[in-house]
Amino acid sequence: MALSESLDNISLGKIVVIREQLMKAQAAGQTVYRLESGDPSFSLAPHVLQALQAAAAAGKTHYIPNDGIPQLRVALRDKLRRKNGIAAVTENDVFVTNGAMHALFVTFSCLLAEGDEVIVPDPMWTEVVENIKLAGGVPVGVPLKFEQGFEYDLADIRARLTPRTKAIFLNTPHNPTGAVLSKETLLEIAAIAEERGLWIISDEAYEDVLYAPNHHHSIASLAPHYLEQIISVYSFSKSYAMSGLRVGCIVTTSPTLQGRIPKLLRCTINGVNSVAQWAALAALEGPQDQLAEMQAEYALRRSLLLEALQGIEGLRPFAPKGGFCLWAQLDPSLYARLGLANADELSEWLAQQGIGSAPGDAFGETCHDAIRFAFSCDTGMVRHGALALRQALTGVPAVEGLR
Repeated sequence: MALSESLDNISLGKIVVIREQLMKAQAAGQTVYRLESGDPSFSLAPHVLQALQAAAAAGKTHYIPNDGIPQLRVALRDKLRRKNGIAAVTENDVFVTNGAMHALFVTFSCLLAEGDEVIVPDPMWTEVVENIKLAGGVPVGVPLKFEQGFEYDLADIRARLTPRTKAIFLNTPHNPTGAVLSKETLLEIAAIAEERGLWIISDEAYEDVLYAPNHHHSIASLAPHYLEQIISVYSFSKSYAMSGLRVGCIVTTSPTLQGRIPKLLRCTINGVNSVAQWAALAALEGPQDQLAEMQAEYALRRSLLLEALQGIEGLRPFAPKGGFCLWAQLDPSLYARLGLANADELSEWLAQQGIGSAPGDAFGETCHDAIRFAFSCDTGMVRHGALALRQALTGVPAVEGLR
């Protein structure tokens, strides 16, 4: 019997390869700067950790409702109404998933038929495109431009629509560029979708990682009359530093999807980790001080990395408006100066010096001359890593003047 070939066209991911290389070097005693991966360095808030421990001690370690514990679904409903402005949502519209990545897998699998096309930004977090392919869909990239702040160009979206287009995917704040879609752009995207009868899939995992004066808008709150064809995805990983606990959710009012999603949840996970759900409930209902504290620390790390990359010949950094990644455009003059051929070689060369990064083509088809640095590791590592990075790219010892 022939094995399925559906996974053969899915990449393991260049970031994973670089991460493994750096972790091996770190285990061998080498100093490394983990600027390749987006895993928040913060610990759980004390009340969240206490809820986790209390749930385990109380024996809440058995099977739970397939779609999520009722208390968490109600708390998410309240949060969506209060914070995201999605007034019509109910707890029955919320489905708890094993993180946002699982939410995307479930969403695309429930929505797409073989050959359906999905408009996606290019660059884009790799797993989005791979999950579209796993569902039998075809990702159609819309190039994002530095000069436009890496926002979707509405004319470019229209130019790529075909009779097979099923959905428009958007991610704001955006990984990997840190762009934040404006209210005006979101309204125009909603208008295009409504005009063509398309679905909108909105990944809002970074909704709480923003830099003034930028604001996050949930597209579902801007087009309430079109709510049934808008699918929103959220995560506890970035907002509450719960990446290892794997809790996210899908929000949809579509009767069709509400009939399909529970089936796939049952067949893939049969319910998210029970104690992690009680921790997520505590995160939503408890003090929110940690959100502001993390935002302030991310803002400092952002400044450190931006300052280190300013004025380097052949490198043009984009100041992220949200998220914890810094995207930089590369000019061939940088490769020539360093004796390298392309961004892949640059990323590998930096990794050999213990500095993590991710080459642009790990995120799309039109961004070969780009590189991404994540500043989610602890502030000390970002500070020293930024100095090491500047020295590597300029050949000049960096000054310990960075804040």
